[in-house]
Amino acid sequence: MFDKDVLEEVLGVALARGGSFADLFIEERQSTLIALEDSRVERVQIGRDCGAGVRVLSGESTAYAYTNDLSREGLLQAAETAARALNLGREAVVRALRPETAPQPVKEEVALEEKVAAVTAADKAARAVGGAVRQVLVGYGDVAQRVTVANSEGVFVEEERHRLRFTVNVVAAEGGVIQTGFEAVGSTAPFAATFRERSPEEVAQVAAQRAVALVHAPPAPAGRMTVVLAGEAGGTMVHEACGHGLEADLVQKGLSVYGGKKGDLVAGETVTVIDDATLPGKYGSYRFDDEGVKARPVVLIENGYLKDYLYDRRTSGRDGRESNGHGRRESYQHKPIPRMANTYIKPGKTPPEEIIREAKKGFLVKKMGGGQVNTTNGDFVFEVAEGYLIEDGDVGPLVRGATLTGNGPEVLKKVALVGRDLGFTVGTCGKDGQGVPVSDAQPTLLVPELIVGGTGRR
Repeated sequence: MFDKDVLEEVLGVALARGGSFADLFIEERQSTLIALEDSRVERVQIGRDCGAGVRVLSGESTAYAYTNDLSREGLLQAAETAARALNLGREAVVRALRPETAPQPVKEEVALEEKVAAVTAADKAARAVGGAVRQVLVGYGDVAQRVTVANSEGVFVEEERHRLRFTVNVVAAEGGVIQTGFEAVGSTAPFAATFRERSPEEVAQVAAQRAVALVHAPPAPAGRMTVVLAGEAGGTMVHEACGHGLEADLVQKGLSVYGGKKGDLVAGETVTVIDDATLPGKYGSYRFDDEGVKARPVVLIENGYLKDYLYDRRTSGRDGRESNGHGRRESYQHKPIPRMANTYIKPGKTPPEEIIREAKKGFLVKKMGGGQVNTTNGDFVFEVAEGYLIEDGDVGPLVRGATLTGNGPEVLKKVALVGRDLGFTVGTCGKDGQGVPVSDAQPTLLVPELIVGGTGRR
């Protein structure tokens, strides 16, 4: 733990020229990246980075300075730089720091050879799926991050965070048709526990089988259809089409369709949306956010009614309330902003197979792809990575090239049935030039009507 007296001294210098609040974010990060292409390990990158960011707030003004020098002198210089940027000419008070340490994650030593073996095993498993497989890209990344946050209100917390992400992207081609299959796992659990749940080979097989199957699938038909979003499709829609609009900075800037609607009915009464950074092992989990605020579950929409937004310290101050622990940043070089962590729609009681039967005829989405969302009105267009026709209440043929077009809030209002399952996906969420690890999830959902894009005939 960093010396308490030194940190208090740094915060004192940060506020020596005025300001209402100052904080210090210190980060030590060790990372491993392995990339495989054409059955060769193309890149192994092992790195260590460390640094500190000092922030001073005064009203709507922010001064921020960062440094790689973690010595007392280096931290004081960064604090002086931030203080001079505001230079309000009056000194503010720094409260005595109250040390608190988050429970330590499970320690685990994993040799580089074992990580490389996981990558090569995935390549072999993907190529074993079939002759249509043309290219296999495997990525492995892990991060061990030690974070210290101290601020002028006496917060002083330390936390160690470990994350692992493993991705497989397969390209399959036959008869002039080229398709891709992507699968990823990510976790804050140890290496062994992560791959005990899904082995590298299993992840690779799912990606390869999807790519090969899509090569032989007919084009998806287009039109307005009843759509079932399977739990295993993950929560891309709730993250992109709903979650970003619930981040308080976008709300306060007038860039969210959910602005000014607390207490309003914004979704179907079967829909409850939660963001919970405390979920054990999930890729977006943490004990404290990057401003030292203890993580907690936040109910955003409850039984259709808008209950809350995601706040950091700055946006919560504007609304005259406390932060709910969603101030996050990519690294010590960035200021914290409101971000999602693990966002999901709460499961209901209906069996997923019953939801498909209820649809009778329509379109089943088992895997979402990328897309675009306008947070000011909630309009979205998503690619469908794996989709099937629903015929006579049963899962029909696989089709390729489908898209979904709609409006996030309107879709949430239309949800007719909510499944009792829950499927997570992981990723890196980009916003304002910063990327942070997140996960999102949903149960199987029945949406009576959505626009399905495609080039095939119905």
